[in-house]
Amino acid sequence: MSGTLYIVATPIGNLGDLTPRAAETFAKADFIAAEDTRVTLKLLNHLGLKKPMVSYYEHNLKERGGYILDRIEAGESCALCSDAGMPAVSDPGEVIVRDAHARGIPVVPVPAASAAVTALCVSGQPTGRFVFEGFLPTNRRQKKERLAALQNEERTVIFYEAPHKLPTTLQDLEQAFGPERSLTICRELTKLHEEIRVTTVGDASAYYKENPPRGEFVLVMAGAQPCPAQELTLDDAVGLARKQMAAGQSATSAAKYAAAHSAFSKSEIYRRCLE
Repeated sequence: MSGTLYIVATPIGNLGDLTPRAAETFAKADFIAAEDTRVTLKLLNHLGLKKPMVSYYEHNLKERGGYILDRIEAGESCALCSDAGMPAVSDPGEVIVRDAHARGIPVVPVPAASAAVTALCVSGQPTGRFVFEGFLPTNRRQKKERLAALQNEERTVIFYEAPHKLPTTLQDLEQAFGPERSLTICRELTKLHEEIRVTTVGDASAYYKENPPRGEFVLVMAGAQPCPAQELTLDDAVGLARKQMAAGQSATSAAKYAAAHSAFSKSEIYRRCLE
């Protein structure tokens, strides 16, 4: 009889945020799959637990994932955790979850802290609709394309960023969205040096040019102002689509965006764009 794969959230900084259910799950699991066994060992020591662990991270997904799932199919239960927060969100855990479902293995969430939602709720930005982007691509071309695709996104946008990449990312955000776009920077959430700054993209970029960033960051950026559909003529809609194309979107995607913000069809705008 198959065991169970438990997806267990761990604290994003403050060990006091570990839930009793998470501790109980670690205690009853036959083994633990951890992003970094050294980090998880500290957590287990805090709980007074000793458990066999298997490392599961980006560079051993295929080999180790199959091994873990084979053990679960043989009847063992596994608690999967990342170094911090909810596994499988902007995290290699998404692969093993997908593969577990494909094998018919029960997958049980044990939720708690998530840096993205934690940052969103204290950001002061609109929270009703949001987009989670996680870490932006490190490749410059891919990063530029991703930001171009978000240029007219009206929902609040959430990014993760490492300190050594933050100044460059803020410069890229300023170029893509303008210096006046509202931005909340959440640093070291739940930790001793937690900091939440409501600012603008331009001011944040200038600040971190002079002040080297430290710690882990979540950026919560306001969405674009909506473009009133009823005010756009066909020429306006075509111009909007061409602006999207100039920012890196395909003609099809640009026409679709313009159609969503006007009274004209995607095909009509697409044809005009290609004239």
